[in-house]
Amino acid sequence: MLQSTNIMDNDIYGQALLDYQKGNYTEDITTYLSLEEEDTLPLPYLFRNFKEMPALEKKALKLCKGTILDIGCGAGSHSLELQNKELPVTSIDFSKGAIEASELRGVKNAIHTNLYDFKGQKFDTLLLLMNGIGIAEKVNKLDKFFSHLKSLLKPNGQILLDSSDIIYMYEDDEDGGYWIPEGIDYYGEVSFHMEYKGKKSNTFPWLYLDFNTLQRAANYNHLDCELVFEGDHFDFLARLTLSL
Repeated sequence: MLQSTNIMDNDIYGQALLDYQKGNYTEDITTYLSLEEEDTLPLPYLFRNFKEMPALEKKALKLCKGTILDIGCGAGSHSLELQNKELPVTSIDFSKGAIEASELRGVKNAIHTNLYDFKGQKFDTLLLLMNGIGIAEKVNKLDKFFSHLKSLLKPNGQILLDSSDIIYMYEDDEDGGYWIPEGIDYYGEVSFHMEYKGKKSNTFPWLYLDFNTLQRAANYNHLDCELVFEGDHFDFLARLTLSL
């Protein structure tokens, strides 16, 4: 899930995953979004099995093929399912605690690294779930994001990522559109932080992208972008491949 270089100094996300894995589960993570949205991230959900996953994730895992890089693997739920299918998967996350929790669960090839520091290997499938596009942080960083992903992709490979169109979170204006506060370049650019057991993470940028914007950015970076699944709440799964 996490790959931002600005996540946190104390890795409370990783600590929460380790607490759950080691049987010390007493509370969930609280997230605070810049749109004044407070939410709870239940730790048991981060340890879900295939049957417990939403349809979007099941679709993505079924589309995985060849060698796979699970980017932002979190507690390793997707990697474990791919391992169960005997698919070769490499799992990376910026959270050291997440990698440790993944290894304790049985993920075989888990690496603690930032996405942009991971180089020198190429894969048939790059998997980025749980709003995988969020790693890009901002629209004006999408070129850098796609450039690096392409450097990790085999010629006939695919990128599977999901996001959500969060325009519904903004108030309607008198013209039938939406009221977007000044200073925001794109309405899906947000920031949030986490709190867990009295500790607070750094505030970091995160990106939610509508499909049309994703498709335009992908095409600009010589990637074909296909909508392969739409969820029940403005979320979608996209498949990107290198343009011929």
